This record gives sequence, C-alpha cells and structure tokens, in this order.
Amino acid sequence: MPPALAQSGLQVLIALLESQFAMQAFTRLDGRAAPLPVANIDTDQIIPKQFLKTVEREGLGKGLFYDLRFDEQGREKPDFVLNQPAYAGAQVLITGENFGCGSSREHAPWALLDVGIRCVIASSFADIFYNNCFQNGLLPAILPEADVQALMAEALGGNHVFSVDLEAQTVTAPSGKSYGFSIDSSRKEKMLKGLDAIGETLQKASSIDVFESRQALRQPWMETV
Repeated sequence: MPPALAQSGLQVLIALLESQFAMQAFTRLDGRAAPLPVANIDTDQIIPKQFLKTVEREGLGKGLFYDLRFDEQGREKPDFVLNQPAYAGAQVLITGENFGCGSSREHAPWALLDVGIRCVIASSFADIFYNNCFQNGLLPAILPEADVQALMAEALGGNHVFSVDLEAQTVTAPSGKSYGFSIDSSRKEKMLKGLDAIGETLQKASSIDVFESRQALRQPWMETV
C-alpha cells in the first residue's frame, strides 16, 4: 500500500474514533443530586446481566438499577429515588460506601451516563468501577463519610442544585457549604480535557502518522500483509 493511502486510512480511523467514542470533558456541573443511602451497591445492581448483550452505550439507561426501580411486573417502584419527580433529571448521585463492587463491567458507568448522571459521590468505590469511570467521563468523587451524609441530608426533598467543580475539587451544597475531594492530578487533567485512553492516543496522531509513512517506505512489503 502506498504511504499516501496508509496515511488516509489512518485519518479515517482517527475520524471514526473521535466521532464514535469521544469522551465528554468534565469541568463544572450544576444540577440536582439524588440520595441513594445504600452501601455495597454492586455492578449487577447498577446494570443487571440481561442488559449486557450489547456494546452500544446508548439505551443502557433503561436497565440502570432495574431491580431497584421496577417490580416483577416491570412497574416503577414509587419509593425508589430516581422514580420520584423531585429527582427527575438528577446529574449527581450521592450514595453509600464501596459503590460499584462486584464483577467488572464497563456497562455500569455507561448506564449511569445514559440517564444523565455525570458524577457519583461516595466515601469509597470499588477499584475497577472507579477506573472505568475515568475512561468514560463519569466523575467518582470520594469524600469522607461524614461529608457524604451531610450532602445526602441536603439532597432530601429534591429540586436542589449542587455544584461540582473539578478544577477546584469541591462539591457545593444548596446551603452554600463546600466540601473538598481529592483526585489524582493526571486523572483530573484528562477529565478536564475529555481524554480517555483513545483520546490520549489521538493526541499523538501526527507522530503516529509520520511513523506509519516512514515504515511504509522502509518496509513496503509489510503493507501487503
């Protein structure tokens, strides 16, 4: 394959990845917060196994917390927080410790994002879920348990606006009180720029392009493999 064709193929691949899998940057979020005071919510509760048959990210919201949201007949449980009108459109979830434990499934952050949740606040997260969040633009904010409980109390009743500022690393409650959270500086920078693993690679697209062109000239027989 001539170098020009190799280059054009790379550009097509880059355009495809950018259009299909571009991660949304997270800077500041102002939105409703839904309190879910339950510890050890595992990934099978977040998105049950019957919804894992697809690799499409859109539409997974219908399975989010399915067994908590619906009864055996598929009817909404009115007492579940995300079924209550006061929390409609919530963008922040405040929940119990060890959120996202259990089996590894990237569908869990996908399902949360699909219903509009961009930030989950808890005192701790399961490691794999925590890592998956950063690869998908979902901010997992770790705060001390006392602060989580204080934020949950302010979220009661709904229709309250919380502010999550990643640059300042703060969560501001409706009362105006702010709570700080820690985050790895590298992960913070990538979230602010909207960079997942693919996005990081695409930042070096020009260097990859040059390498591919040089390799095509040095080892032209490889282009036919």
